[in-house]
Amino acid sequence: MAIEFLQYPASCSFAQSPIIFAVSESNQTLYTSSSFQFVGELNYWTGNENESGSTTDFTFTKYPNSSLVGIFDISRVINSLFQTEVEDNSSQLYWFNLDFYPQYKEGNTFVTGSHVMSGNYRAIDGYGIFGEPISQSIEDSSPFFPILTNGPSTQTVFDTNIGRMSVFTTDGAGDVPTKIVYSGSNGQIEDFTLTESQNTSGSISQFPIGIGETDFPVSSSVEWYDISAFSGSTEISEKIRFNVECKKKYPNVRIKWKNRFGAFDYFNFSLVSSERFSTDVQTFEKQIGTWNGTALTYNTWDSVNKNYIADSSQTITVNSDYISEDYNEIFKELLLSEEIYWEYDESKGLLRPLTILTSDIDFLTGVNDKLIQYSFQFLYGQPFKLIL
Repeated sequence: MAIEFLQYPASCSFAQSPIIFAVSESNQTLYTSSSFQFVGELNYWTGNENESGSTTDFTFTKYPNSSLVGIFDISRVINSLFQTEVEDNSSQLYWFNLDFYPQYKEGNTFVTGSHVMSGNYRAIDGYGIFGEPISQSIEDSSPFFPILTNGPSTQTVFDTNIGRMSVFTTDGAGDVPTKIVYSGSNGQIEDFTLTESQNTSGSISQFPIGIGETDFPVSSSVEWYDISAFSGSTEISEKIRFNVECKKKYPNVRIKWKNRFGAFDYFNFSLVSSERFSTDVQTFEKQIGTWNGTALTYNTWDSVNKNYIADSSQTITVNSDYISEDYNEIFKELLLSEEIYWEYDESKGLLRPLTILTSDIDFLTGVNDKLIQYSFQFLYGQPFKLIL
């Protein structure tokens, strides 16, 4: 008897979406046992591919379905491993494999068949979109891959903006990039060198997209610049163009958020923004007076009503300039993002954590709506009053 694989995950999978193994057993007579099960022992690790330990981290068991197949989805276990924020660790990736074998009971004893080990696979902290095939490679999830974004192909920046995008710099998902190439409106072409790594800590690298970054390679006087990923002399991603805009009338609010690839996207909300401060106060009634003295007296400044809980919340509402409908897809990712920041002092690189409050939005199109503008509301992740 031997396990046969009918379905594998992609070489690199999104941890928040199905990660599927489907197996069958070549010895059909084993299926006659009502106790017959498929067993998969999961092992996961960080570091290099060859650093896998010998201890099983998780064991799955499945009875065969009506097609006599065991279908295993390990995504919930793998997804639970990603506990660190992208701001703390921008290269979040896990290796994993499974050891499969059949088992059934003879009397009170379990009999196990031959073990078959899967290959080694990777997972990143992201999710697939409905309609994408199960086990689709992440390289087919975006025309900009190995740059970890869905675009859009034309974006805007100010000359003071900071910001770094991520790029997948390991093998197993298409060509491995060796550099990011910048092409400026002034004819300047510069390379940003990337280093391939099989270690999880270096599997995702960052490169500057903000002119305010100290290692931004193109002159700050350009009107626009293109970026794309290259493997040697071969361009392997579509270009993203950044148009450099003049400062607007209102203070800019630059938001960055974790996208579906577990990397950051950015947007400048350059029209009017407003901040709101609200308090949550709970009171109790205090008995006043000098009850321990020889006579009852009270002070004119004594209060019957006293606060015992006083907290606050702050929100900010931002508005986009008029934009193209190409932003609709990444704004959907903003609505779903669990990690959002306001870069409120770019000169110092200071961040303010946010949680999005907007939960319902009508996405517009140029065909129907001509001019497109969006408004989002965020809650500060840190209240005015410091409470530990």
